[in-house]
Amino acid sequence: MSESQDDKWGIAHVFSSFNNTLITITDQTGAETLAKSSGGTVVKQNRDEASPYAAMQMAEVVAEKAKAAGIEGVHVRVRGPGGNGNKSPGPGAQATIRALARAGIEIGRIEDVTPIPHDGTRAPKNKRL
Repeated sequence: MSESQDDKWGIAHVFSSFNNTLITITDQTGAETLAKSSGGTVVKQNRDEASPYAAMQMAEVVAEKAKAAGIEGVHVRVRGPGGNGNKSPGPGAQATIRALARAGIEIGRIEDVTPIPHDGTRAPKNKRL
């Protein structure tokens, strides 16, 4: 019984910056990649890679591959750029989760895994206007 339970859930790793969005669906351990997509695979202009539209298109493609691999539901791990810069995820993060749900994949837990420095490198100097 637990064997089939393991097979039907995966992890959707969503990296969303203001320049691009990356979606990777792995098995529950995170070791085996089942499907992946990035903004550049679905839109022509570079400026559109991080858009919610591109994220929705990517999510549909990834959801199709995940269903083919036998995944029925995913736990979502959203990651922003992190580091010294902006820690909030880009515009594609929310659109990705909605599109995955709309594509018929069940959404489990949603967690933020943005890396936060514990006093890492020095912050960039202030830009005066």
